[in-house]
Amino acid sequence: MNRFLVQLSTVLAIAASTSAIADDAKTKPAASDAEIIKSAMAAAPAKVSQNASVVAMDAKGQMRTLRKGTNGFTCMADNPETPGPDPMCMDKNAMEWVHAWIGHKTPMGGKVGFMYMLAGGTDASNTDPYATQPTSANHWVKTGPHVMIVGADAGFYGQYPKDADPDTSVPYVMWPGTPYQHLMVPVK
Repeated sequence: MNRFLVQLSTVLAIAASTSAIADDAKTKPAASDAEIIKSAMAAAPAKVSQNASVVAMDAKGQMRTLRKGTNGFTCMADNPETPGPDPMCMDKNAMEWVHAWIGHKTPMGGKVGFMYMLAGGTDASNTDPYATQPTSANHWVKTGPHVMIVGADAGFYGQYPKDADPDTSVPYVMWPGTPYQHLMVPVK
């Protein structure tokens, strides 16, 4: 959930671009399961991704499990419809948060989740969780490799910058004031 899960935006961009994916599926060859797994594993450290489940999302936001994992993490491949790399890998609570975001539902409170996006993320609006392209008002940001903390109580996020145009070289809150606010932490 910058260049992310649209950081997650990854997941964000995935959900927002489902109709474009369906249209492109008619002209682009689909990635093989092996290619999807390789891309998904780039999201997290090898010690995490090698034992994680790997899922692929279809144009309707439905998940298909390509590999069952054993460590409680789930990785998703880069979304080819977004401008940059955006694979992500998340723990169970973060995956629930992502499903809430994709479904336009309020995430369950008090379930802190953790996500990796070590390949970076897709450009995303820092103010609109469902923006699909930059506008003069939606504060598009770019973020390199990072991790995210989602689902924390609002007070947790109060100690970090919530600027519409953040300095992405330091931790900041993405989508502040929305049910999907989360902490972005750059990793160098």
